[in-house]
Amino acid sequence: MNRLANKVAVITGGAVGLGKATAERMAEEGAAVAILDVRDEEGVALAAALTARGLKAAWWRCNVASEAEVKRTLDDVVAHFGKLDILVNNAGIAGVSKPTHEITEAEWDLVQSVNVKGVFFCTKHAIPHLKVAGGGSIINLSSIYGLVGGADVPPYHASKGAVRLMSKTDALLYAPDHIRVNSIHPGFIWTPMVEGHLASQGDVEEGRKAVGALHPLGHIGVPDDIAWGAVYLASDEAGFVTGSELVIDGGYTAR
Repeated sequence: MNRLANKVAVITGGAVGLGKATAERMAEEGAAVAILDVRDEEGVALAAALTARGLKAAWWRCNVASEAEVKRTLDDVVAHFGKLDILVNNAGIAGVSKPTHEITEAEWDLVQSVNVKGVFFCTKHAIPHLKVAGGGSIINLSSIYGLVGGADVPPYHASKGAVRLMSKTDALLYAPDHIRVNSIHPGFIWTPMVEGHLASQGDVEEGRKAVGALHPLGHIGVPDDIAWGAVYLASDEAGFVTGSELVIDGGYTAR
């Protein structure tokens, strides 16, 4: 219950899905969690539910594609909680699923603005606070599709490949400051994003079974599978872990 005691964590896209599970598990492990999202209702409800349990949590509306908004929000978090130790760059969108030659510039840029620039902005403006704290942990949510290809959603795949190498570069840049940077690579996890993707393809339950069968373990993962990985990377247990890829994919990429 105290793996993250006395730490302050910022979780982007923290209101639903993987971000929500991560916020819950980190709060239960003793961290004060700042939930950043553009989903007002869900974010307020999650922060209220956690504080009602005696845990430390607060919500901020933040569009990670806006640098000014990111800087202002991170400064506000530090003013509220006193410091910053952990940044979880989880906010992301899937974008369009079209062949590359049919994608418009606007469709491409929308995905990169959230999935890539969002990670860049949050990292850029978290670093000064992490340095003041004497170090910390940055956890970037990439994907199995930052490791292997797939014949769909080209902007998403490109963005997650970028996040993977951004993580390694920043791990090298900020190691002297005792700031660890790692990426998590989930397989298909049952979240609103995946459910929406399957709904766009047809029958959701049949799609869930078919996608689950792509994983050697035979099923889709759940948000806690990823949240516990994030807790590990944020904790002192991972003190010698940086520049690494934590693959949590039911064996999808083991082939």
